[in-house]
Amino acid sequence: MLFWLIYNDFMLILGIETSCDETAAAVVEVKKGRFLSRANTVLSQINIHKKYGGVVPEIAARKHVKNIIPVIDQTLKRARVSPKNIDRIAVTTGPGLMTSLLVGSQTAKTLAFAWNKKIVPVNHLKAHLYANFLHNKKVIFPVVALIVSGGHTELILMRNATSFKKIGQTIDDAAGEAFDKVAQLIGLSYPGGPALAKLALGGDATAFAFPRPMLDADNFDFSFSGLKTAVRYAVEKSPRLTSPLKKNLAASFQQASVDVLVAKTVRAATVYKAKMLMLAGGVAANVLLRDTVTREAKKIKRPLLIPDFIFCTDNAAMIAVAGYFEKPVDWDKIIVDPNLEI
Repeated sequence: MLFWLIYNDFMLILGIETSCDETAAAVVEVKKGRFLSRANTVLSQINIHKKYGGVVPEIAARKHVKNIIPVIDQTLKRARVSPKNIDRIAVTTGPGLMTSLLVGSQTAKTLAFAWNKKIVPVNHLKAHLYANFLHNKKVIFPVVALIVSGGHTELILMRNATSFKKIGQTIDDAAGEAFDKVAQLIGLSYPGGPALAKLALGGDATAFAFPRPMLDADNFDFSFSGLKTAVRYAVEKSPRLTSPLKKNLAASFQQASVDVLVAKTVRAATVYKAKMLMLAGGVAANVLLRDTVTREAKKIKRPLLIPDFIFCTDNAAMIAVAGYFEKPVDWDKIIVDPNLEI
């Protein structure tokens, strides 16, 4: 079935995202079922948390409190809309850091009450998939989608725009988490994943024969702890971490991770007779992953959707799109859940 919304509607949705350390707001225009980001503002806290080697929840929440209203004001101005033009407010209610989620949800509830607007709770993981709907992209169902980020690695079967079935997941570390931990092992600074990918560009991906965990398992689950441990052993056996050695470690680890992610996604698409593949989540910005899944999708003759780079990492435009498909609730029914699942 070809999915291409042709509703005679027009809607402006304000999206609010504070699940971790990005304070984000966006205005998405929905016209005849097509989605256009009018304004998408993301205020990162990377430089603040960098000295700690990771996100400190209390600090992240305090920064959200300080920045959320200015970010929303800036977004509305950039979109050239006023509160009266907004049709509904969509806000992330999980998963994520509890204190960060509370800042976004409380802000959204207050605005919904003050502006007399409909409010929609959004699952952050579903929103990552909906990032693929932005800017008039066609979606052909059923879809097998890979969500790969710092906190999650999951394979999802979508039979339509609101049907989500988890068919595989990591049994330990998420892929993005493994990237960050391996980056620490070889002495890279936070955020480790992007730094490792950059370093890997100058390395030899065949220098280390790292394992491909669960590659041949009769399921669609993932495991990255063993791969991470293999890197640690390689580091411990090395007398010193020279620059060429670091590059080879990074390239070999990245290649092993991508091999598993892509192979399982492609196999799931075949087994479930998917007509399209999707990639989503922060690690979807990884160039090797994007290139590899593009090549393999062509081999099995399946179209592929990958969000633009700016919509891979946490953002509010994807939250706004998700808010189109969810049912509005009363503002006092918005409840956050840091462990929310698909």
